[in-house]
Amino acid sequence: MLVYHSLKPVYTKKAKVLILGSMPSVTSREMGFYYAHPQNRFWKTLEQVYQEKIGPSKKEKIAFLKKHHIALFDVLKSCDIVNSSDVSIKNPIPNDLVSLLNKTEIQAIFTTGKKAYELYKKFCYPVTNRDAIPLPSTSPLYCPKGIEEKLKEAYTQIRKFTD
Repeated sequence: MLVYHSLKPVYTKKAKVLILGSMPSVTSREMGFYYAHPQNRFWKTLEQVYQEKIGPSKKEKIAFLKKHHIALFDVLKSCDIVNSSDVSIKNPIPNDLVSLLNKTEIQAIFTTGKKAYELYKKFCYPVTNRDAIPLPSTSPLYCPKGIEEKLKEAYTQIRKFTD
């Protein structure tokens, strides 16, 4: 099914880090914000990395991102996708990341999961000429139980650019 990205990027001019997923999940599209599935470990991992509680509301999550100079978006503007399955992605069309990068002070780009990294390297890197650092997926589809410490260790890289 053809899906269009319906979420606006979260950023400020002072953003130092850009975190990119592949495409919002069904739950995220329904809830209107990134990593909204209750079993996704994205927000819990950032809480551990920054040792700070993030409130449950969209407003509180945006405030956290802005406070820590983190921009959040996705690699794709549209694609054919079955439910939220990255492996099913076909006919990908990338988002315009150059204009976002030009509006910010982003020093590092991170991708969440293998597919987001592959899509970034194929479609965005040739345009941005900026490497991305792949992080493990926090999705309940691709993230086995017991991986919390590994996620925290990997996501700690973000703090090098935001502290």
